[in-house]
Amino acid sequence: MGSGRWSTDVYSAAENYRAATGRSAFAYSDGGARKVHPSLDPRGVTVRESRDSDEHPRSTPIAVLFDVTGSMGTVPRVLQTKLPQLLGLLLRKGYVTDPQILFGAVGDATCDRVPLQVGQYESDNRMDDHLANIVLEGGGGGQRHESYELAMYFLARHTDTDAARHGRRGYVFLIGDELPYDTVKAKEVRRVIGDPLTENIPVEAIVAELRRRHEVYYLLPQGSYYAGDQDILRRRGQLLGENVLQLDDLGAVCETIALTIGLNEGTVGLDEGLADLADVGSAAGATVGKALAPLSRAVARRGRTVRAALPRPGSAGSGSVRL
Repeated sequence: MGSGRWSTDVYSAAENYRAATGRSAFAYSDGGARKVHPSLDPRGVTVRESRDSDEHPRSTPIAVLFDVTGSMGTVPRVLQTKLPQLLGLLLRKGYVTDPQILFGAVGDATCDRVPLQVGQYESDNRMDDHLANIVLEGGGGGQRHESYELAMYFLARHTDTDAARHGRRGYVFLIGDELPYDTVKAKEVRRVIGDPLTENIPVEAIVAELRRRHEVYYLLPQGSYYAGDQDILRRRGQLLGENVLQLDDLGAVCETIALTIGLNEGTVGLDEGLADLADVGSAAGATVGKALAPLSRAVARRGRTVRAALPRPGSAGSGSVRL
């Protein structure tokens, strides 16, 4: 998957239509849906694919999954309104080649009707459609855990990317305020995904498996119920090290994702990236700068250098990108 190109004109037309008709951007969920939309159902899925093509010769898979329980249910609504900004930074500012974005949602497999929702990698406005089909269940079990480990299992074993074939890593962003369970439970995998798994998998093992092909980040925004919880931060740090990012403002999620990718790709430094945010009219610079300062230092320690930005649309050697 991943064909087509993002168009802000198409996005704006859909927004204007919803405003004129009073329709919600999340009509499926707001209409009372209580089961996973067929386009996001992980059960029976062989793989979600990110593929190279003539249109996108150097695809970059980016998976963004968020907790939709409790206070975190506002995250997809924020993402949906800021999609043009996210794509604009990734494409116009040349942070990464041919981004293909998969959206998904995480609940609690011990008690929720819809514990896992996973879209497809997309390059065009279908990613907005996948967001619109997410059920914002708002449940959760109230025990500081959600089924992130089930989502990581799916991404580790049910995604196939051409980037990995070429030795390039994809990206996974998990947005939430709670912990994964200690194991991927075989019975939940059988019920939710349909794999004939017979033994539980320690969460450390599935994290390691996922990180073989992906850079994995956990974003914890302020305003969520467990923001700043030291036990959660410590455990997340044990699993992901420096890739745990705290945000002062939920509204800065898209900008943080874009600059995190740019830092890792070596296409932008933090100061230049913050200048880019100001250039596109974002007021999230202070929040993003604070969140990414440790990562910026870590990238520098790893010896990565910032290379020249990719050609901007309309310049020599660039493809046609309609934003």
